[in-house]
Amino acid sequence: MAPLCELAYLSVVPLRTRALFAGLLSASLVTVVVPRLFGDQDATETARRASVVAKVGARVVTAGELEDRLAAVPRYQLTAFGNSPDVIRRKFLDEVIVHEVLLSAGAEARHLDQQLTTAQALARARSNATLRALRAKAAPAESIPAGDVKKYYEDNRARYDSPERFSVWRILCKTREEAVAVLAAAKKESTIPIFQALARDHSLDKATLMRGGNLGFVTREGASNEAGLTVDPAIVAAAATVKDGEFVATPVEEKGNFAVVWHRGTVGATHRSLQEVDAQIRDTLYRERIEEANKKLLDELRARDAKDVNEALLTAIDVSQSDGMVVPRRRPGQVAPLNAPPPKK
Repeated sequence: MAPLCELAYLSVVPLRTRALFAGLLSASLVTVVVPRLFGDQDATETARRASVVAKVGARVVTAGELEDRLAAVPRYQLTAFGNSPDVIRRKFLDEVIVHEVLLSAGAEARHLDQQLTTAQALARARSNATLRALRAKAAPAESIPAGDVKKYYEDNRARYDSPERFSVWRILCKTREEAVAVLAAAKKESTIPIFQALARDHSLDKATLMRGGNLGFVTREGASNEAGLTVDPAIVAAAATVKDGEFVATPVEEKGNFAVVWHRGTVGATHRSLQEVDAQIRDTLYRERIEEANKKLLDELRARDAKDVNEALLTAIDVSQSDGMVVPRRRPGQVAPLNAPPPKK
């Protein structure tokens, strides 16, 4: 059992150092992981919670700390510590709190917090804890006003309404005579390899001939799902007159040239109502608001704390080469380019 939520990040820490890392993290966060479960307290209650339950080396564990940690454990998990309140309290103190403080003291004695891997893991754990705290403060997706959901739906109708689309393959020929000959060859053996070979040999459309003339799924307006490709609506209109898998009977004129058109398939129009996508939109808006809150906090912290960047020193820091080799460090002004060979020994 990991009593600290921050220990979720321990998967990146080597197994042999996890226990000591947990101790370091516990010592630094033991009093702030769980929020106070009490409101205003009178002096007597404050004094009681400040009473020392145990001393471990130079550190003390107070009644309030123990109570807050116990309160964060699900009731069913507490039974793992015993079958009576007295046993649970004692075992939790000994096996969780004291255990963590002892490991923390051992980690500090070994200066593990000064090791790069541990310092990075601690920083990442605190970072993740901050982001979790932001999410915990945010209103749940279910509380997003219906008006906001409807507005997002109306502003993004294209995501929820899809028009009818046609899978169209086309070979663009220079003359009608050439197109008639290509159409006859394509009909003789209606297979994709044959059509692709004909497209490579005859099509004037350099953008699609290497794809065998495949224009993708195209709307009646000529919009294709292939990025950057638009199709003459006359081609789509002609394809729509025949069944899936059939060729348009005669070449279709396209801007002075003539196209052999193969209608490969059809995807019907779809419509998803606001009710059908309500939960999806709420989840999207919730994630957007969390991202905005994260950005706002980072901007505030950056404006307050990020300063005095030493550009000269920054540019002098070596970067690993593509083959994994690391060149020796150099002073500012003596930085080798990234593709420079390592110096001779």
